[in-house]
Amino acid sequence: MRSLSLSVRMIGASLILALVVAVVFAVLLEAVSALDRATTREAHAKDVTAATLRLEKLVIDMETGLRGLLLTDDERFLLPWKKARADLGRQLVAFRRLASSNPAQRRHALKIDAEIRNYRDEYSVPLVNQARNDSAAARSSLARELGKSYTDEIRDDFAGFLEAEDALAAAGASSANREADRAVALAIAGLIGSALLVIAFGAYLARSIGQPVREAAGAATRLAEGDLSARLDEHGPGEVGDLTIAFNRMAEQLERSRGELEAQNAKLKESERLKSELVSIVSHELRTPLASVLGFTSVLLSRDVGPEQQRHYLEIIDAQGRRLSSLLNDFLDIERLEEGELKLARELFDLGELVGEQAQLFAGQSTKHKLDVVLPPKPLPVRGDPDRLAQVVANLLSNAIKYSPDGGTVEVVGERDDNVVRVSVRDEGLGISDEVQEQVFGKFFRGDAAASGIAGSGLGLTIARSVVEAHGGQITFESSRGEGSVFWLELPAAANDR
Repeated sequence: MRSLSLSVRMIGASLILALVVAVVFAVLLEAVSALDRATTREAHAKDVTAATLRLEKLVIDMETGLRGLLLTDDERFLLPWKKARADLGRQLVAFRRLASSNPAQRRHALKIDAEIRNYRDEYSVPLVNQARNDSAAARSSLARELGKSYTDEIRDDFAGFLEAEDALAAAGASSANREADRAVALAIAGLIGSALLVIAFGAYLARSIGQPVREAAGAATRLAEGDLSARLDEHGPGEVGDLTIAFNRMAEQLERSRGELEAQNAKLKESERLKSELVSIVSHELRTPLASVLGFTSVLLSRDVGPEQQRHYLEIIDAQGRRLSSLLNDFLDIERLEEGELKLARELFDLGELVGEQAQLFAGQSTKHKLDVVLPPKPLPVRGDPDRLAQVVANLLSNAIKYSPDGGTVEVVGERDDNVVRVSVRDEGLGISDEVQEQVFGKFFRGDAAASGIAGSGLGLTIARSVVEAHGGQITFESSRGEGSVFWLELPAAANDR
């Protein structure tokens, strides 16, 4: 219904009204037809009554003529009998035809017809012939009684037939009157209903158009004043409903556009913040190793130093160069991850062996720390990129050492649980406070590391999580402030190991 236009609704209402008027007119026509049928039935009843009376008169004429002949023996008194006998056949046919419209009356008419024929053929005609030959015998009491029996029965049947015909005529007239009264009542009700339909449709249009238009005007005013949450109830006929839907879509689009602009603005602000933080990190992280490289290179170029001291300076330059290379690689990896261009190899290898190799590399980097490595005797087979996963393990080991400035034990455990290979790295360092744990894997996040003098770019864990998730695994941690941390990664075990 909501999709119907106003014009369609008005045409529909006009058709309904026209239909109601047509029904009323049809009811009136039916009433007129009923009255006409009643009039026809009444006229037919009159015809049947007239035919019955004519037939009854012929029977009386035959009886009268017969009695005159029997009393006087004068053939002149037989004239009515002869005329009635001549007309009787034609009149019986007319009587039967008129009485055939009603089954009961038709049966009654056939009985009367048979009785009259019996009276004529079995009594009247034979008695006339006998009177002409033997008048005394014809005037016997038996003949009179027989004739009276015939005529009384015929008169009774005529009386019953006429009474039934009068009852049928009266019932038809009464039924016609009732139908006419009912038709008139229905016509009046139809006219009243038509008027109410017109009034109701006018009120409906006023409410369904006027109210939504007023609501639309109010909502448009609020929208113009900056209230982008203004909405309309999507109701109303046809075009009005389309107007409310279009208004809501416009308001939603405006609100969505404002939200997008605010999100873009926030993103730009965040980008500016990250850019400033990146510049700060780069300037800080690159300045120290670069200053060391330049400083010790200048010393080597400007002074004569012994072989041992020269080797020591070169080792410092090499370490700081590697540090610079690692920082640059982290920046490049972040850029590849953001652009979706990080490519991974898919090789079958032993993750336990890789963990053992990385632990050996970090074992000699600090005299304050002890690396306790626990690996199962059986391999820990996984399928993936060994270089990238080595980068992840190295990051976890490096963080465990860096964030334990007072030294302690770094526990490295590799194990397999059903179809999952797990590697965990536990330290006894600074730990991570509950307030910042949700930000640990965020880009450039370093917590209190900068204030504690711990070097780093804040990108290692971001890269580690992306690499692990790209292998279909996950990386997470548990930590308490001042009680150390444990980070672990889980990877699907190679399917063809068993």
